[in-house]
Amino acid sequence: MKHQHVRCFFTFAFITLFSLSSSAIPKIRNRLSRGSSLSVQDDSDVLTSPDESFTCGFYGVGTNAFWFSIWFTKSVDRTVVWTANRDRPVNGLGSRLSLGQDGAMVLTDVDGTAVWGAPVNSSSSRADTAVLLDSGNLVLRDKRGKVLWQSFDFPTHTLLPNQPFTKSKKLISTLGKGTFGTGYFSFSFDNDNVLKLMFDGPDTSSLYWPDPDYNVFASGRTNYNSSRVAVLDDLGKFTSSDELQFGASDAGSSAKRRLTMDYDGNLRLYSLESVTGLWVVTWAAMTEPCKVRGICGRNGICIYTPQQKCSCPPGYEVADTSDWKEGCKPMFNRSYLRSQQVKFVQIEQVDFYGFDLNYSESTSFQNCTKLCLDDFRCEGFSYRITEAKCYTKSALFNGYKSPNFPGSIYIRLPLSVKTSLPVNLNALNTCRKNVTKVVPLMYGSTARRVKWVYMYWFAFAIGALEVLFIASAWWLLFRRHSAAAPKEDGYHIISSQFRKFRYAELKKATKNFKEELGRGASGAVYKGVLADGRVVAVKKLADVYHGEEVFWAEVSTIGKINHMNLVRIWGFCSDKKHKLLVSEHVENGSLDKHLFPPNFLGWQERFKVAIGIAKGLAYLHHECLEWVIHCDVKPENILLDGNFEPKISDFGLAKLTHRGNLSSVFSQIRGTKGYMAPEWALNLPITAKVDVYSFGVVILELVKGIRLSSWVVEDTDDLESELTRFVRVAKRKIQCGKDLWIEDIMDPRLNGQFSRIQAAKMVEIGISCVEEEKSKRPTMDSVVKILLECEGESAVASPHDTSNSNLSFRERNM
Repeated sequence: MKHQHVRCFFTFAFITLFSLSSSAIPKIRNRLSRGSSLSVQDDSDVLTSPDESFTCGFYGVGTNAFWFSIWFTKSVDRTVVWTANRDRPVNGLGSRLSLGQDGAMVLTDVDGTAVWGAPVNSSSSRADTAVLLDSGNLVLRDKRGKVLWQSFDFPTHTLLPNQPFTKSKKLISTLGKGTFGTGYFSFSFDNDNVLKLMFDGPDTSSLYWPDPDYNVFASGRTNYNSSRVAVLDDLGKFTSSDELQFGASDAGSSAKRRLTMDYDGNLRLYSLESVTGLWVVTWAAMTEPCKVRGICGRNGICIYTPQQKCSCPPGYEVADTSDWKEGCKPMFNRSYLRSQQVKFVQIEQVDFYGFDLNYSESTSFQNCTKLCLDDFRCEGFSYRITEAKCYTKSALFNGYKSPNFPGSIYIRLPLSVKTSLPVNLNALNTCRKNVTKVVPLMYGSTARRVKWVYMYWFAFAIGALEVLFIASAWWLLFRRHSAAAPKEDGYHIISSQFRKFRYAELKKATKNFKEELGRGASGAVYKGVLADGRVVAVKKLADVYHGEEVFWAEVSTIGKINHMNLVRIWGFCSDKKHKLLVSEHVENGSLDKHLFPPNFLGWQERFKVAIGIAKGLAYLHHECLEWVIHCDVKPENILLDGNFEPKISDFGLAKLTHRGNLSSVFSQIRGTKGYMAPEWALNLPITAKVDVYSFGVVILELVKGIRLSSWVVEDTDDLESELTRFVRVAKRKIQCGKDLWIEDIMDPRLNGQFSRIQAAKMVEIGISCVEEEKSKRPTMDSVVKILLECEGESAVASPHDTSNSNLSFRERNM
């Protein structure tokens, strides 16, 4: 009897322990029932395939940026294979993926806005469950098991084994490593039934695989089969109706595989190593990566060092060191190329593909040179000596250097440009930067996620008030006294210097919008010369729908704003779908082109720019007839005239509010990452203090001489922004009372040639301006007063001059 009790006790104990251990193991589910949802705030709220190969849920790249995605569970970096909302991430608070009672699967943002939905083409039945299969396919099924929708029908940048690839499908690359936005490279069936790789960039489009120099059959393909279907099987073999076939180098193994259109323009087949969780490339379409179109932008040349790099030809320099797709810009005036005072500089084994003005066979080098010289459109020519072939070029795109190329490119340059022969191309940077390294960070930290900010839509109800406001402004400004009254009658409030232009007039002034000065979120800006000889900048608003609202907001106040530190607006054009703004042309361009490396700006100019920006913003905030919030203060929007006097541009694109309304809220996000105040991401009321924050970032960049929105890695391997680190270091040095602290945080390129009092005051102001709590930030008129107090200080002072500066930024109430 005693032994029986003992056995019962152990049996009970075993069952209890088993139950406890079982309850401790997280439950794995692969389906979502109707009426349930997945939340972004719960990391365990995911779907996992039965064999645990794939996981579906919210994939985060920051505390405020999440994508509903499918990824490989066992890969080290959780490689994403499909994304629902690739171009519009949702917020990290309150967003969810729901399968409603009506059977609709919808992704909603924190404010309830529907960001994405699964398009179900069935009126007879509704979805009952969403299931993640072992193949990585997310499917919607009705009660009978019929598939109503599946992610396999809507690929993003990756094709999985046994996923049909047909004429309606396309793989499109991401913008960069670690991002999910739609990029410029694609893989799809072309109209001739052949699978091809294509570059579709901002300036040009080009097919580059299979080699366009050969016909379809020479490339081992056929265009006779119009079924347009292809598939990758489990063993790593890819077959297509155009007779394209290739296999993984480890074909036949049971490895997990994926075919991905990578952000660098190459199509690659990967196999997952089960032990390490790392990916191995087992096949690639492009054996010569430099032949990928658009990889180095306009005028850029792709070279091997032996790694793939980008370079600029003689007479050109990098247009944007952070983005090679912008290519290289000339260091000379292009109008000089139209004269006869030019030369042709040879670059051996280099070619620029496409944009041929003329093609000649069996012609001499002299004739080829003359063809280009006699055509003002010609920017260079390619000549192949062994074949005696000549190609004159209207533009220099898709440049590459290859030892297999049997010729040279001859670049057309003014005689005044100094060059040396032979030309040696120096690798300036990688062809594609890791885009994630330039994502700005501003708001706090978590132990589990990268710090990255995503701005989301504001409340609909308050947005409706803004629509009402704009509608009222429209009625007040543009009402007609009679049906025959001209539109111009509605502009009686605008000063005589501000007028309406005809579209044909601006088209003529800009020579059909030939010379582009820059491009922003609202549209492109072109240089022009009016009939009266004034040089102007003409902004051509790109988005007619959204641009309409922005356009009239500017017109309502533009004629009343006039300040020496604001770009003067001369007029506008509203001609059917054409919406344009005409402003003064500021000759020295934007601040970023002078401040950041490799360029340099002296201290006197920096302090002058700081005061000018402060005065301009103070005028907008406190002196305008209407209170204007800029919302996008950054170096790119600060233009410098011939005397390096700063002029703020794009202020008319901000939302206008009455001075008495301190809780104005915008219905559209405005601003640039890295310069945006925390209010944008935290859904707080937007006031003039957002401009104060942006000014704080700019003034600290004037001190440091570099961008403060890039990432840095500390000893703990944590990531933080340059701005956060700069403020933290500066505060610590000031609090510790360290001697010569200002020397340690200044731009080293100044070599000590700056006023210590002015620099210390700018750091004090900058730190106050970037306070997370907007109530602690100063007003712009108080900033102007503080800067003017030390304007008379000498440009270069002794290192001990900061001793008299009161740097109590924690106590000063500005």
